[in-house]
Amino acid sequence: MRANTILLTTATLAFATLSGCIPQTQYDDLMTNNRSLKQQVAQLQGELDTSSANEEMLRKQLAEAAADLLKAKTLAGASDSDIQALTDRYNMLLSQVNALDVLPTDVSAALEDIAAASGGLLTFDKAKGMLRFSSDVTFDSGSSQLTDKAKAVLAQVAAVLNSASAGNLEVQVVGHTDTVAIRRAATVAQHPTNMHLSAHRAISVRETLVSDGVGASRFMVAGYGEFRPAVDNGPKGAQENRRVELYLKPSTESSTTFAAKSTDTAASTPTPVASTTDDDNVK
Repeated sequence: MRANTILLTTATLAFATLSGCIPQTQYDDLMTNNRSLKQQVAQLQGELDTSSANEEMLRKQLAEAAADLLKAKTLAGASDSDIQALTDRYNMLLSQVNALDVLPTDVSAALEDIAAASGGLLTFDKAKGMLRFSSDVTFDSGSSQLTDKAKAVLAQVAAVLNSASAGNLEVQVVGHTDTVAIRRAATVAQHPTNMHLSAHRAISVRETLVSDGVGASRFMVAGYGEFRPAVDNGPKGAQENRRVELYLKPSTESSTTFAAKSTDTAASTPTPVASTTDDDNVK
């Protein structure tokens, strides 16, 4: 009805304008009324679209409710053990979801303290559960051998990982480099590419934590080389891209399997390569 009114008003306005028989004030009033009616039509159209969307959502919820009802009827004939198994599975998944983004409070607090006292060697991202070691402080250039300072900090991290609150956390160790190619022959013999160097450094961090008592089965190790930079690389790379990151996440293993300290059978860390140049970023 309102749309028809707009069409009629528009037609009347057009005829009156062409015939030149209406005063300016009446013409202005008609224009204002016309704009108002158009706005009302637009509002009604929006309300109609919203109603359609709401109807679609309600129909979807109704279908989901019907499916849930069917499941409930099926479960009515299930054994107590089957229902308990489903309940246990739900509770386990719920606890994992709740723990995805947040580490236990005391674990986060301890890691924040270690990072603050590390003198720039280590940073901690609480939201990600991520520890980041700067390779320029953790390793010599072109080497996978940890510095004494890095080993001391890792010993503190190991103590936190061995605590009861962190007992269900697994550790993903990921190495990164910049884009500066490995050129020194002695370095190439141990780390043929930046990919090798990043992985070997991650392995060194993992082996040090294992030697400090962290269960070997709790680790995953990876190396991305230069292919996941944190910042843009310059002619001499970028310090921010030379890093090793530790991601702490709830384990998906059973508590009995995960708690056992397995024997470390990983390949040993490659022999470190000493730097023979004053340029800290020559590998």
